[in-house]
Amino acid sequence: MATSIKRREPFRWRSLAIGLAFISPAVVGMILFAIWPIVQSLYYSFTDFNVLQSPYWVGWENYRELLDDRVYGIALRNTFYMVLLGLPIHLLFDFLMALLLNTKIRGLSLYRTIFYLPSITPVVASTVVWLWLFNGQYGALNALLHLFGQAPIGWLTNPAWTKPSLIFMGAWFGGNTILIFLAGLRDVPASLLESADLDGANALQKTWHITLPMMSPVIFYTLIVSVIGYFQYFTEAWVLSSTREGAAGGPLNSMLFYAMYLYQNAFQQFKMGYASAQAWILFAMVLIATAILFRTSGWVYYRSED
Repeated sequence: MATSIKRREPFRWRSLAIGLAFISPAVVGMILFAIWPIVQSLYYSFTDFNVLQSPYWVGWENYRELLDDRVYGIALRNTFYMVLLGLPIHLLFDFLMALLLNTKIRGLSLYRTIFYLPSITPVVASTVVWLWLFNGQYGALNALLHLFGQAPIGWLTNPAWTKPSLIFMGAWFGGNTILIFLAGLRDVPASLLESADLDGANALQKTWHITLPMMSPVIFYTLIVSVIGYFQYFTEAWVLSSTREGAAGGPLNSMLFYAMYLYQNAFQQFKMGYASAQAWILFAMVLIATAILFRTSGWVYYRSED
């Protein structure tokens, strides 16, 4: 027995070495391009670093400075506006669209394609189209309001309308979420819906008591992913505000979001230490928000396979 174990030892070590050799590119890549930059950014968040000079240790100064930064406060409020108001509106809209696209009507495949097409269009290109639609003088939206005798709206010039405009435009990009919801709706047991029909339940009752509970894991997954994404809201607001006069952020910084301000500090003003501190605060906020969602996930129903 001892002899056979000794014979197996070289084979085991050789197998381990071969396995490590195969996974080494991925491990080395993860260390060099993921773990090491994360560690560096944590260090830089405690330094005064402008890329051109060596980092100088300042301790908690970057974090204390953020507390007194008025523009940082504006970016933080704008971001929470989108997370707490824009995200629920978009999820509700996408879920309702998925319900409509799950019905049996003529031309359903065409409608599904139309709703999904914006998701495969580059976000920058689509946003530029919306820039024309939002134009205060020649835009199609104000032209439509004029037909109904309404005064034009400064979609991108009035600070009160900039974020609602982004929320309105965001419904255009919901194809991926609609597709996920559609997949979840297809998994709702038909037997439960048929039983509800026999009991005389209407469409609203079936949706509330059957579809929503069965869809809750899908909704929860989409909520988690969307919260993480909305805390990093960037592209649409950057394109819409950068094409106007002045720095990106829109009138009175009403379209300046957290990721935009982080980008400005890091790659326009080269305040890498300050931006790294912002990045770690953003990470903490996302982590806390995700933890809260998991702690309050008692409403999620996981169907047993039995």
